Amino acid sequence: MPKVALYNQSGSQVGDIELSDSVFGIEPNEHVLHEAVVMQQASMRQGTHKVKGRSEVRGGGRKPWRQKGTGRARQGTIRAPQWVGGGVVFGPTPRKYGYNLPKKVRRLAIKSALSSKVKAEEIVVLDALAFDTPKTKEMASVLTNLSVERKALVVTADYNESVALSARNIPGVSFVTAEGVNVLDVLKHDKLVITKDAVEKIGEVFA
Repeated sequence: MPKVALYNQSGSQVGDIELSDSVFGIEPNEHVLHEAVVMQQASMRQGTHKVKGRSEVRGGGRKPWRQKGTGRARQGTIRAPQWVGGGVVFGPTPRKYGYNLPKKVRRLAIKSALSSKVKAEEIVVLDALAFDTPKTKEMASVLTNLSVERKALVVTADYNESVALSARNIPGVSFVTAEGVNVLDVLKHDKLVITKDAVEKIGEVFA
């Protein structure tokens, strides 16, 4: 089992913690990680793009000239696609880009993401993380004590309003609960700051 240091909010090491080998100690599968990231990014696309087809463009109700005898090509409407101001052929219409991967693939992806953080020594485990009142300064102080100077993902076992509000105004810092941990967030942040309770909860869910 992988073993990492356990810290308190002051940045002092208070012990060690063994992580679940089946969740935090597997060999990361890069292909599955890529598939999971693409799936998440596709699901975030709004898909609200829209252009007007020939039936939706205003005007063009009258035939521009008679069918025969003018020497010009026959035309039925000045709003046909070949005319300036006409409708668009096969243009984008509102659609959903989201899709799902098999459950086993999604589970492998999140375990690969967590294991990659452990392997790269980019995980910081806290014995506890709590504030009496929301205070951005206190959260910034905790991150400084832990030598977290870049983008960080803060994870707690359950939703903690004080922690969430304290973290949201710090550039590059995001907050999620153990249930909300996902591949994209784990990979795009340089450090994973996670509480001991969250580690145990994730281990139970994905083991």
